[in-house]
Amino acid sequence: MRFFLILAMLAALAGCAVRSADDVSVAQARAAAYVPEGVPKLTLVTVVNNTSGAGAHTALIVSGSQQVIFDPAGSFKHARVKERGDVLYGISPGWVKAYKSAHARSTFHVVTQEIEVSAQQAEIALQLVQSNGPVGSAFCTNATSSLMRQIPGFEDIRVTFFPVNLMEQVATRSGVVTEKYYENDEGDVLDGVVAAEI
Repeated sequence: MRFFLILAMLAALAGCAVRSADDVSVAQARAAAYVPEGVPKLTLVTVVNNTSGAGAHTALIVSGSQQVIFDPAGSFKHARVKERGDVLYGISPGWVKAYKSAHARSTFHVVTQEIEVSAQQAEIALQLVQSNGPVGSAFCTNATSSLMRQIPGFEDIRVTFFPVNLMEQVATRSGVVTEKYYENDEGDVLDGVVAAEI
């Protein structure tokens, strides 16, 4: 029974694919940094199947001294987006939009849950995602939830493999701003990247 449960979980998390692109250097990642406006915040990104309601991928946008996307075992790639250890650098608002567009299609929508945090919390989150390193296939939510619970104020987050479970945990927190993003195209992540180029 446990074997079949694991197989079902891996099938549900098929949106988490191992990356093959080479990492950029620390200097290249630093040079690509985008400094966001506004208050520090964390934004949990969950890709949800429109038919089953099951989660397909989890990512975390960290907005502090710079804005990055922790995209564990993700498949979002573009020559103008620098990647190191499953962290995407140079993430302007346009690239956040492109990331969402790349994952939303007729079969999936994207849920974002934005939480304002202190500058210290944002910097701890940034350090955690930068030091984590590449994540194995189907471990996107496990990695994200494991990191989040290390951020002061988020210790109550329970480690999970299931994107919707983490999304539901975050939904119970006060001050969360939730948005759902839909598109009707039939393409995949790479098609979405091309269509969303800025």
